[in-house]
Amino acid sequence: MLKSIVNRSVNKPSVDALVEGPVILVQKSSVFIDLSPFGTGIIYGKEFINAKDIIKKISLGDVIKAKVVETENADGYTELSLKEARQAVIWNEAEKAIKTKIVMNLEIKDANKGGLILEWQGIQGFLPASQLKSEHYPRVLDSDKDKILKELKKLVGQSIGVIIISTLPKEGKLIFSEKDNNPEEKKEILSKYNVGDTVNCTVAGIVDFGVFLKLEDGLEGLVHISELDWGLVEDPRAMFKVGDKVQAKVIEIKDGKISFSLKALKENPWKEFEGKLKKGDIIKGVVIKYNKHGALVSIKEGVAGLVHNSTFASETKLREKLELGKNYNFQITLFEPKDQKMTLVNLE
Repeated sequence: MLKSIVNRSVNKPSVDALVEGPVILVQKSSVFIDLSPFGTGIIYGKEFINAKDIIKKISLGDVIKAKVVETENADGYTELSLKEARQAVIWNEAEKAIKTKIVMNLEIKDANKGGLILEWQGIQGFLPASQLKSEHYPRVLDSDKDKILKELKKLVGQSIGVIIISTLPKEGKLIFSEKDNNPEEKKEILSKYNVGDTVNCTVAGIVDFGVFLKLEDGLEGLVHISELDWGLVEDPRAMFKVGDKVQAKVIEIKDGKISFSLKALKENPWKEFEGKLKKGDIIKGVVIKYNKHGALVSIKEGVAGLVHNSTFASETKLREKLELGKNYNFQITLFEPKDQKMTLVNLE
């Protein structure tokens, strides 16, 4: 078995960092990469399976770029992802497209009541109806949602010239606009607002990953699903409808974009536990959701921690042991209420 090359005097690349190095060994289910002076990288397990088509073409000595998914595993290797690296390159291209305002002609794949679904470089994107030019905007007298959808559906299959206005890598989504917004005009509008402002808005669109709010003509921003409420939000559509009036807090103004939070105007439930809970404490919690990292466990509405898959033999074992909706005893392994972070291990 290969021994990890570790230089303790050099800081290893952090999670999500892009690294590159020559392939030093290709095995049946793993690939090893020399990341000197940081150590040795490995692609195996799920990441090996996800990148099988690429790995087939790899030879010893090939220099490849990969993304760090774990800084150092139990064997001392830096775990890498080829698929993630390829995605990272695409996201970088998307950020450049935002800055240069490149217009791209894309086919409309589908429509929903909030807008149109497009695809660019294999990444799905959303074009809110409010970002359509007047000739494409559905003019429905009584604002009937079903009639609006019917009009939007007529555009499916057509190509449309759009620019990327926002990227959401965690959700694997892009936000598009058909409007040729004047950057100087947008800058002038944004200059009226500051981070921390509480503003009155109207819900302009609802998607799986959040809610678009209209602040004024020519200015919209996103409330990401994680900023809607302190509690777990599964479906924003169950909480809002287009046209709703809401108050929001401005949390970011950057690169001609504005972002909002609704939960920032509510009491932070984590504050209750500051100074009361710490690493090593035993608590009872209910399993509320599974994700790719493990299980989310709630100890109070809006306060949840992660039980990582690595604390069980496998993801399957974790889900067999920790059933959704059931209460179990856990020990806290990390508790940082100011950053809303908590990790747990099951004690049963």
